[in-house]
Amino acid sequence: MSRPPLAHRLSSLITSDQAVFNLQRYFGTNLLHEAAPFTGSRFEHLAGGGDRQAVANVVTADDLIAVQTLSVRIPAQAALDLLEGDLGVRLSKLLSSVPFGIDMVDAETADLAEESPAHTAWCVLCDQPGIGWVTAGKLLARKRPRLLPVHDQVVRCVLGRPKSFWLDLHGALRADNHALHRELTALRQSADVPATVSALRVCDVVLWMHHRTDHQQRSCIGT
Repeated sequence: MSRPPLAHRLSSLITSDQAVFNLQRYFGTNLLHEAAPFTGSRFEHLAGGGDRQAVANVVTADDLIAVQTLSVRIPAQAALDLLEGDLGVRLSKLLSSVPFGIDMVDAETADLAEESPAHTAWCVLCDQPGIGWVTAGKLLARKRPRLLPVHDQVVRCVLGRPKSFWLDLHGALRADNHALHRELTALRQSADVPATVSALRVCDVVLWMHHRTDHQQRSCIGT
């Protein structure tokens, strides 16, 4: 299977000379003592992670704090409903049908398609006042960090706004005998980032770090 255009674009950024430095800067590996890592470096690991077995299918207060490390916030009413109300019950039922413990590269297309429980959960969150597509995606990425990616305006912009980000990324990761996934895991090792950080998250950080400054300075469409 040859690489689709998105895979070529991702590979060029992941294998660039700047990628290792950006990943180290974000996660705080191999930096001077006075250099602090980005707050998002705690997203996966805060309170043991949102995908640990005891809480994998329920949104917790720790998850709500974790998404704040990525510069988004769940509105108070939605947060209460997730923790104590019907919204939390509904989301838990959907999460129980979302594959657990697998990487996106190993998932089936049906696991990510519009009719999937994962996509339905994303839509349910997007329907809540004050929760847009970015925040919904980040909360789901906290619950399934290996399967579902963090995705915001900066990442969407640098990749040319793929029509269906989950499915397009899935195809890119699986192309050419999973070459892109192998490049991401090799980059993670080169940057001395823990293996508990998913390949998806490595991809997100590299893309975000690459374009974040230009995105702000140029006022890219869609900010």
